[in-house]
Amino acid sequence: MRSISAENQVALAARRLVARDFLWIVARDRSTGAPVQVGFWSDLSNVTALVLDPDTGLASLRPWYGAGGLISISDIPAVSVLTVQNTTIRMSQLDEQVEEAVRLYDIKQARVEIYRGLLDPDSRKLVAPAFCRSVGFVDTLEIKTGAENEDGGVTLNCVGHTQELMRSNPATRSHEDQRTRSSGDAFFADAVVASDWQHQWGPVQGKVQQKPSGLFGWGGFLGIF
Repeated sequence: MRSISAENQVALAARRLVARDFLWIVARDRSTGAPVQVGFWSDLSNVTALVLDPDTGLASLRPWYGAGGLISISDIPAVSVLTVQNTTIRMSQLDEQVEEAVRLYDIKQARVEIYRGLLDPDSRKLVAPAFCRSVGFVDTLEIKTGAENEDGGVTLNCVGHTQELMRSNPATRSHEDQRTRSSGDAFFADAVVASDWQHQWGPVQGKVQQKPSGLFGWGGFLGIF
């Protein structure tokens, strides 16, 4: 269950609200790699509005471009299971700020934050800072230039940060990989050749046993293992 502010609860109970979506993208400068931030919202004029920062939980005042740059955001299900959520964001290809965000800057794997703000229908102001609905990154980008009488636009396919939990660890059990963490770490210095070492253990001499059998590696202890 999502927790919302007392102001939003009062507005919901009174059925006096207008919902608007806010999209925050953190792209990268192609020359320097520095982060470049830009915000859009699903209304007309450019505004400065408060949102609740998902990292700190504090209200953050940010600028947002309007005028139809943000067209639609697909449904974002609120689930309690560990699944990767996919979100599709459609934007206008004709909007100057959208063109700058997706063409001038590097948007690959860019951080994406999606907020929902509830506005008072009379004052058209937020009754409380917009709350975060999703945090993820851009997975794929599609820019479609439509022919005559055809639709075009920009489509961002985004995934949640849960996907990071699905990635496999590329580390290997080797001396070289261990030294990438610390140049003086020699824990796996003999990992490759240790299995070929010959050891004298009582009357038996041979390689180090790789897979001990029986209980605690004792073999046929008492004849039952």
